Amino acid sequence: MPTYTVKYSNINLSQKQKKSIAKDITNSHSKFTGANTFFAQVIFQKNEKDAHFMGGKLVKTKEIFLNGQIRAGRTSRVKKKLILDLKKILIKNTKLQSNFVWVYLEDLLPDQMIEYGEVLPKSGQEKKWFNSLSSSLKKKLKKMEKSK
Repeated sequence: MPTYTVKYSNINLSQKQKKSIAKDITNSHSKFTGANTFFAQVIFQKNEKDAHFMGGKLVKTKEIFLNGQIRAGRTSRVKKKLILDLKKILIKNTKLQSNFVWVYLEDLLPDQMIEYGEVLPKSGQEKKWFNSLSSSLKKKLKKMEKSK
């Protein structure tokens, strides 16, 4: 499951903004990687006041940082399109200038990840993986996919 952690300093994100960012990140990941939306999760973490430093100095500007952990196996071209789209999503939803937006992608080996109780498939093998799941888990994931 791609896990996108959104950390932010000196800015308040409303529930509406969080929901929009989460939906946009989920849809972007699915669009560029081909993975089902039920694989994506987005976690928000607001940095405590006076707890963010750069160059050893307290950050006083509004900053947002997105760290995406995704399954390895995507091409550089796909990852570049994804990372640029993620930047646009953060700018659109926060109105911050691009120099206050940080986006990192990390590749994780699928066979070193367990989600929904199962080792994840290699990129492109999602359908085969899905078909091997229990009927109750398939039903749960299909329901998640429809509710996007």
